[in-house]
Amino acid sequence: MQYIPKVELIEDIGETKLHALENPMRMKSLDTSPEIPSFKEVLTGMVKEVDSSVKAPDQALQDSLTGNSTDVHDVIIAISKAEVGVNIATQIATKVVQSYEKVMSIQV
Repeated sequence: MQYIPKVELIEDIGETKLHALENPMRMKSLDTSPEIPSFKEVLTGMVKEVDSSVKAPDQALQDSLTGNSTDVHDVIIAISKAEVGVNIATQIATKVVQSYEKVMSIQV
């Protein structure tokens, strides 16, 4: 299952009470609803997908060794997909940590 964020910028932007500008705008807070999963749910889903893609080459290799219809090329493709998935997950985790560090360094 792939999650595509549902963001409607025009509807989520509202006027502020600051009158320094002619038409000041500010984002409204995004409420959680059943159709919009939380950040935790999105990350949990991504981790489960990476986990299943990492386990797929093992199953394909077992099927190939036991004589099932799996070809060696399918095993190599599954390994490549798992490698790409782990690389992407690592990059996402790094970006999340970097973003957290930037937010924590903001002085209020």
